[in-house]
Amino acid sequence: MRLIKASLLLIVFFTLHENLLAQDTSRLNRQDTTNVVSQQDTSQVNNQDTTNLAEGRDTSRVNRQDTTHPANNQDTTNLLSELEREAGEHKRNYTTATFKYTRVVDGHSVETLPAHVLDLRISHRFGPVNSGLYNFFGLDNATMRLGFDYGITNNFMVGVGHSTYQKTVDAFFKVKILRQSAGEVKMPVTVSFLGALTINTLRPLEFTVRLDTGEKINRVSTVFQLLIARKFSEQFALQLMPTFIHADNISFNHIKHNIFAIGIAGTQKISKRMSVNAEYYYQLPDTKAPASNNVLSFGIDIGTGGHVFQLHFTNSIGLTEKTFISETIGKWDKSDVLFGFNISRVFQLGKKHNRTAAWK
Repeated sequence: MRLIKASLLLIVFFTLHENLLAQDTSRLNRQDTTNVVSQQDTSQVNNQDTTNLAEGRDTSRVNRQDTTHPANNQDTTNLLSELEREAGEHKRNYTTATFKYTRVVDGHSVETLPAHVLDLRISHRFGPVNSGLYNFFGLDNATMRLGFDYGITNNFMVGVGHSTYQKTVDAFFKVKILRQSAGEVKMPVTVSFLGALTINTLRPLEFTVRLDTGEKINRVSTVFQLLIARKFSEQFALQLMPTFIHADNISFNHIKHNIFAIGIAGTQKISKRMSVNAEYYYQLPDTKAPASNNVLSFGIDIGTGGHVFQLHFTNSIGLTEKTFISETIGKWDKSDVLFGFNISRVFQLGKKHNRTAAWK
């Protein structure tokens, strides 16, 4: 009996001991797991700190390099400037307003009217200043031309007119061939071509030239000009005008009816609305009529919005290319100088183009 009781006690003891061991083992495992997680979190934090420290060192190193080498920033600035310059070179920038208006003094400039713009022009030319007080220094005698010019496109214009001098009817066209430009395409000059026709409508008894019996009357004259201009600055421009004229046989004593001349003209802008102009035509001696002189003219242009006033002094009474280039008889050295003025008024007849405002 005692042996059975001792055995039962031993079994109970060992059972309690195993339970206590199991609880201790479970507790130890939970503590180990907690320690492992804590160690992992600590490792991650340490790794982040190490990474941030490395990045901070790299940033500090870059900043020190930028500070130590300012040439890098300068190189970047130079590169951007070079790219901007190259981009500008790939654009074509056209020169505008080489001359302010379509005329210099008597003759044409390279400029054309904007599209759908009508220019009403009234030109006056008085008598010689040396005619004295009796003729009020030329103001008692005057010739006039009434003209209408029209821009068909921005680079092509036409015009018609009538002059009291020799009762001349004239017409012309002018086309702009090349435009001065800079940038991707460089063009050093602006070039326009002018073709003009004049008809002398005087009656036979009023002819300046007496024709031989049976000689055929030729009332028509033609003029062709190449206008070549360059704008050197916002204030100054020059123009060359190679000219060919086929003259009629009733207006002037031409020995040769095919006449060659070369003209030069210039403008100097003195304010936003005012410029000083000059032009001179030299006739080749082999084609020049004996009684003819080369024409020299000076003028002042005054712009007032849609109106243009031109005041000028010249030794020619003619108001068309044929007359003032090849039929001038006045001389500056003998005070054969004439005063004149032109009035121009432009009208917009169609859709306004952005060039119209610039031309005005």
